[in-house]
Amino acid sequence: MTRLLYIASSPRHEHSYSRTLTQEFIDKWSLYHPEVSIALRDLVRDPVPYLDDTWITAKFTAPEQYTPELSNAIQLSDRLVDEFLAADRYIISVPMYNFTIPAVLKSYIDYIVRPRRTFIVENGSFKGLVTGKKLLFITARGSDFRPGSAFAPSDFQEPYLKTVFEFIGFTDIQFINANGLRTDLREQSLAEARSTIQDLATQW
Repeated sequence: MTRLLYIASSPRHEHSYSRTLTQEFIDKWSLYHPEVSIALRDLVRDPVPYLDDTWITAKFTAPEQYTPELSNAIQLSDRLVDEFLAADRYIISVPMYNFTIPAVLKSYIDYIVRPRRTFIVENGSFKGLVTGKKLLFITARGSDFRPGSAFAPSDFQEPYLKTVFEFIGFTDIQFINANGLRTDLREQSLAEARSTIQDLATQW
């Protein structure tokens, strides 16, 4: 059975373009994968706390050296990493805030990018441990960040997400970006995103 982890990060819920488009993709994709198991990690309804000093210490301490305090501090991260690694495919819905990602998603990423869990250092180089899996981002942007547009150089969202997930081992990463949703491009962009969703749902 294919296990899909859907990670949602928009606080707008039913008013969210990124959530709406992602649900449309999942509904279509599920038709071709009737045996799929879908888990939802809603980072707004169940937010991940910001990191603190104790957590940072635990992250860089070998488990056999944990004190009770460090063990307690890292428990949530362990649960999130276990859930993450149990999946075969991932869809992350992401609105663009201030040229990048919501704080709740950044905090989640900080919790799952873990030495000895999702990456290791081998012969002086970093090696990602999350391999052989597929990752899809569905993003919603108020302005037009398409290549060649005036805002394109200010897109820190896609490069960051691609970099950090490649770091932990992903090689199959795709994006469906709905651009210009607060401009005259809105209807065109939504139509293009939905067309891509329709095509990709049969192949992904």
